[in-house]
Amino acid sequence: MKAIRTGATPSTLEALEWVDMDDAPDPGPGEIKVAIKASSLNYHDYAVVKGMIPTQPGRIPMSDGAGEVVAIGDGVAEFAVGDAVVSTFFPDWLDGSPPQTAFTRVPGDGIDGYARETITAPSHWFTRAPAGYSHAEAATLTCAGLTAWRALFVDYALKPGDTVLVQGTGGVSIFALQLAKAAGATVIATSSSDDKLERVEALGADHLINYKKVEAWGPKALEITGGRGVDCVVEIGGAGTLDQSMLATRIGGHVALIGVLAGIAGPVQTALLFSKNLKVQGLTVGSRAMQQDMIAAIEANGIKPVISDHFALENLADAFRHQEANKHFGKIAVDI
Repeated sequence: MKAIRTGATPSTLEALEWVDMDDAPDPGPGEIKVAIKASSLNYHDYAVVKGMIPTQPGRIPMSDGAGEVVAIGDGVAEFAVGDAVVSTFFPDWLDGSPPQTAFTRVPGDGIDGYARETITAPSHWFTRAPAGYSHAEAATLTCAGLTAWRALFVDYALKPGDTVLVQGTGGVSIFALQLAKAAGATVIATSSSDDKLERVEALGADHLINYKKVEAWGPKALEITGGRGVDCVVEIGGAGTLDQSMLATRIGGHVALIGVLAGIAGPVQTALLFSKNLKVQGLTVGSRAMQQDMIAAIEANGIKPVISDHFALENLADAFRHQEANKHFGKIAVDI
């Protein structure tokens, strides 16, 4: 089979290798063999291939994988040959609290990922894909889709009439917009691009803020909500945007701290944090059970992911350069 591997440590885009490997073996008891048909890009994958997250040389990158079951081992009852499946971000986190090993065994990081044509793995590494989804659409759910789901419906209990603020137009933010609107929430969207703001408005965003033109977008969100503040912020910027997020949030509100796009460290206005009684919840994707709940919700509401670009697996480095240039809207898919 064909696959992509990282080069010497630290990894670089130029050192990604397009290689031939042995096909995945026949599945043993409790295992399935999957023909991987698609993956999708996340910032985590970018950090791996750019050497920002150290991994061993020769690692197969990509945390997201979707495809078709081509063989099943003894004792597998959940899947059948021909089923469309999608990978889980944490193979060891099935339900409840994450186990200690969860964060050390992320595909594409701690263990080999899905930039390859076949894999044989325990059946619980996958869930079924949503009915009617293409493999590329399913591959967007593993990281970005589930992160947005957990932010809104697990760590925070979003309800109709709530107001949500989403930052930017990447995969997590677009999923959060779609999920929040399906739940009956009002959505405030921020971006540095008026063109992208027009696109999120077409997806249902109720209020738009260009944060290049309105640098104090936290107070602007307060103004939009009549001084009350938003109920939940999907915070993907990190240290560089957290203060504005806290300013935007209502007393007793929720900030889902997901990303580090605007910095990994910095001062925090602790007085603002406690005076507003805010809950700032750090999160990293979610469990298999959460993914199954999300898929049920997606099917019930007819939600489809937004994919702006497709790249072939052999052109994975170009896909990351496209991501690096911030030219995408929603997700970038990899066809395998």
